[in-house]
Amino acid sequence: MSHGNATGQTVTVLYVGGTGRSGTTLLERVVARASGFCAVGELVFLWERGLRRGERCGCGEPFGGCPFWTLVGKEAFGGWDAIDLDEVQALQAQVDRHRHLPAMLAPRLVPGYQRRLARYAAILQRVYQAVSTVSGSSVVIDSSKDASHAYLLRHVPGVDLRLVHLVRRSHGVAYSWTKKVRKPEVTDSEAYMDRQPAGITALYWMNDNLLLDLLRLLRVPSHRLRYESLVARPREHARAIVRHAGSAPDTPDAPDIPGLGFIGDGHVDLTVDHTVAGNPVRFSQGRLDLRADEEWSRAMPRRQRLAVTAATWPLLLRYGYRLGGPG
Repeated sequence: MSHGNATGQTVTVLYVGGTGRSGTTLLERVVARASGFCAVGELVFLWERGLRRGERCGCGEPFGGCPFWTLVGKEAFGGWDAIDLDEVQALQAQVDRHRHLPAMLAPRLVPGYQRRLARYAAILQRVYQAVSTVSGSSVVIDSSKDASHAYLLRHVPGVDLRLVHLVRRSHGVAYSWTKKVRKPEVTDSEAYMDRQPAGITALYWMNDNLLLDLLRLLRVPSHRLRYESLVARPREHARAIVRHAGSAPDTPDAPDIPGLGFIGDGHVDLTVDHTVAGNPVRFSQGRLDLRADEEWSRAMPRRQRLAVTAATWPLLLRYGYRLGGPG
């Protein structure tokens, strides 16, 4: 595998974690307009959806035709064709899964896993550093969401990991997973986002959020935010996240942060981001009106709603939600 030109500088990775359909792509795109930030979407899918399937980048081009990602490949490896994609994907499967979390917490106790982890971490290091170099940004926003990938990033050399833990009310997440939503990034066929029963989503919601909460105990700098609050007060929360990434003074009387002037009263103005995978909002450009998606409160069957409440009430209360309805 070619070594490319990636250097050993430290890159801040602002990792957006949460359960799928929680608004992570929206948060990423809002914050990405701040000066010194670059959004890459769900980088965990770089190999499969980007290189393997050639799905569309957030700029609209198929991955292989995107000038930005072409330059990233050259910077990291001397070109994407210099890597053995089968080998890299096999390595990813061997280290980046929830079942490997115990080994991630204490890799020295599992020497075989530790060796595979070090190899895959070195590959990821090159990718993040190349993104930083090509974009000229000191902060790379990765909205991969998954807790497993967040735990893995703790072992990537040269990465200063900062977690934004985005929480959306469990009922809204569960209802969203039952809806039929088209995937615009698939260019050669009509495809839809995955769907699953509300009760299954509720269990994933509990597991994902508990694992992300635990990263605080591992001393990963963490900032928790509710989706509903982000939509209601986007400028305030974007400012707090930029400061959390260490890119602005963390004081209340600091001047406003460059690049956030695009956030208006109830809307944002979006430009192009080179994102791999994510919610269809990653393709949106221009004015995007912000409002909390509370369709679940009108359309979710009562039986489903009660089942989700029963499964998730401890964390709903922990995160400040009322059990009865929106809010």
